[in-house]
Amino acid sequence: MLSERRQRVLRALIEDYIQYALPVGSRTLAERHRLGVSPATVRNDLSVLEDAGFIQQPHTSAGRVPTDAGYRTFVDELLSSGLAEEERPHPSMVEELRASASELDALMERTSAALARLTDCLSIVMAPSVFSGRIRQLTLVSLSNYQAIVIVVAEDGQVVNRTISFTDEVTCDELAAAQNLLNRVLVGQSARDVRRNLDAGTIEALRDPLVQLIIDEVVECLGESDGNRAHSLGISSLLRQPEFSDSKALLPVMEVLEDDRVLLHAFDDTVDGDGPVMVRIGHENPTSELAGVSIVACPYGRGDSEGVVAVIGPTRMNYAGAIRAVRAAQCVLHDE
Repeated sequence: MLSERRQRVLRALIEDYIQYALPVGSRTLAERHRLGVSPATVRNDLSVLEDAGFIQQPHTSAGRVPTDAGYRTFVDELLSSGLAEEERPHPSMVEELRASASELDALMERTSAALARLTDCLSIVMAPSVFSGRIRQLTLVSLSNYQAIVIVVAEDGQVVNRTISFTDEVTCDELAAAQNLLNRVLVGQSARDVRRNLDAGTIEALRDPLVQLIIDEVVECLGESDGNRAHSLGISSLLRQPEFSDSKALLPVMEVLEDDRVLLHAFDDTVDGDGPVMVRIGHENPTSELAGVSIVACPYGRGDSEGVVAVIGPTRMNYAGAIRAVRAAQCVLHDE
């Protein structure tokens, strides 16, 4: 448990690092912020914070930078204090966005563009159907002992298919057994339900590697059937961030975000249309490729009309601004 003074020191360091993207020293903190203590005391507080894992020193002679744990403490304080919620979206902003786009797709596109502009991050607005499209029937057709086609019929009548390759031999009987099991478990379920059921580990039979492989392909099928219903903008904004000035640093992030399974898993915690903002920082994300970014997301809509709005940026993002921005987008999209 940090003392109030050390919380102020940590907050000041993170705010400076967010603004300037440079390691922060004790003298700089003492001069820029009214901490009420000497640089020597600040230096001692920084050592304690470093020992506790909240900050680190990238080089021996450099100042300190926050760690994921430091950002987590900072964000938890923002959320618990309500500081990030102080500025609600102005009614005119909500009405302007809605008036300029009568169709949901157009409104999503404009909202995504506004998010990218306001946060200097990558923005993602996912349509409700990406999450709520439910399965009516699943069919597996064997092409050989090492390849099959999965055909998914959704409740809205869409039919999608995908070829699956197996590393080990799969007989027709094994494929038929997997088909029967999956139809019993998945019919009437959405892609999000499928992922949550797997994570909860509620059905032991689904732990079979063959069944898990097929489920992953089903999730991708459902995602691809509505691929045009996920609007993302702001890659150029990310490239302007110091962390991604070399485009090669951003490439792994973009590649993993193109995987619908990763996106669905990344947004698992965004539930209930009036739910709180979800913030995942660095290594809290589901894959190592996302360890250098943070995700701020919240849901909009309810039930089968539930979608997700999010921003993705460096761990050095302006969390208060990002939280306010996704909340504003939630208000814009909520009743559509």
